[in-house]
Formats: sequence, C-alpha cells, structure tokens
Amino acid sequence: MMNKHMQFLLAVVASVAAVPVYAMGGGERYSSVMLDRLEVRNSNAGNSSYWEGQGWVGGDLDKAWFKTQGDIRQGKAQTADAQLLYSRAIAPYWDAQFGARHDFALNGQPARDWLAFAFKGLAPYRFDVDASAYLGNGGMAARLKSGYTLLLTQRLSLLPEIEANLYGKADPARALGSGLSNIDLTLRLRYEVSREFAPYVGVMWSNKYGGTASFARQNGERAGDVYYAAGVRIWW
Repeated sequence: MMNKHMQFLLAVVASVAAVPVYAMGGGERYSSVMLDRLEVRNSNAGNSSYWEGQGWVGGDLDKAWFKTQGDIRQGKAQTADAQLLYSRAIAPYWDAQFGARHDFALNGQPARDWLAFAFKGLAPYRFDVDASAYLGNGGMAARLKSGYTLLLTQRLSLLPEIEANLYGKADPARALGSGLSNIDLTLRLRYEVSREFAPYVGVMWSNKYGGTASFARQNGERAGDVYYAAGVRIWW
C-alpha cells in the first residue's frame, strides 16, 4: 500500500495537472515546449547522451510547468527525473513554483518522490536562475541552475552555465552523499539556424564531492571528468 507521503505527492500532481484552463491568465492561454539540450557527450568514461527540456501552458500570471532531465549510457537510461509544477508570476521576470518531482528507478537504483518548491526568473545582469528545494522520502535536497547568454552576433551565442545539487542526508541506494553532491560547469557555443532550431558544441567540467565522490570511486567511476558535447536546442 502507498504510504501517506506518497498519497499526498500524487494528490499534488493531480491538483497541478487539473488546474483549469480558464484560471490561467484571464482566458488567454499560451504554451511552449523546449528541448534546451539534446546532446551526445564524449569523455574519458566513454560516450553518453543527455537531455534537458521543459514546457508550460497557461497565461501571463499562472502556468502549469513540466521539467525533465536525464542521461543515457550504453543504450540505457542512467538517471532521469521529471517535475510537474504550478507556477505563479510574483514579480517582473520572476515566478514562484510548487509541485512534485519524481526520480525514476533506473540502473538498479530505487525511485524517489519529492515535493518541489522553486523560484525561476531573470536576475540582474540577465542571468537566468532556476533555484529549487525538495522535500521527500530522500530527505531534503536543492538544485541551483544559472546561465547567461552572450550574443556574439545575431545568430551566434556563447552560453556559460552552472548546475549544483545538494542533499540533506546520504542516500546510499542512489550513490548520493550528504551535502554538496556535484557541480557541473558548461560552456556552449550555439548557432541559431532559426529561432526554433539551434545546433551547438560545448565543453563541460563535472565534479562530484564528499560522499557522492566516495560512492563513485567505490563503483569504479571517476569523481571528476571533462565532457565534450554536440547537440541541438529545439523549441515550438
């Protein structure tokens, strides 16, 4: 039987998904779907693939958001998560978001479910920020993403980005230690063939810390690596 926590998480997801269309932005409804990263990677550990995408539907003030990211190695998904969120505009360029996140059971690791709270928007100097906090059967966690788009020409852009993940307690079943788990620093060079289609190349420095690094070494993996990537951003 599902415990009360799981029942509550499912109720949150159901309530977010059932937000009525007429409540989102006073009758005017818009939508957007973006695969910000759909890429292949090469590193000392071998080749892999990675995706990161999001989509929303709603009006100027209220939206329903969906976010997902994950990676594939040797034809098998290694990690993947998905979030379903209700989003409310609280200031110019800033939204507060609330909903649920699900980490899928993959690669011999158990699933995890979380309540999700986030602030997403544009910080001073035009830095994109997506800061999330999670509470669930894996304890507490946080994820911070931030990036900047430097226009070199009208079509060519340089995009430095950072992602950091933190966990309130160790989760050996998912090879995660407590505290700072990992930091990924990425630099991409993207060319917009059109606004909807933009191929890119990039390099990413990734490093695990603390208990997460120890788990990686125990499993015969590297705690840090450099990845070279080629991919495409697609949106509609």
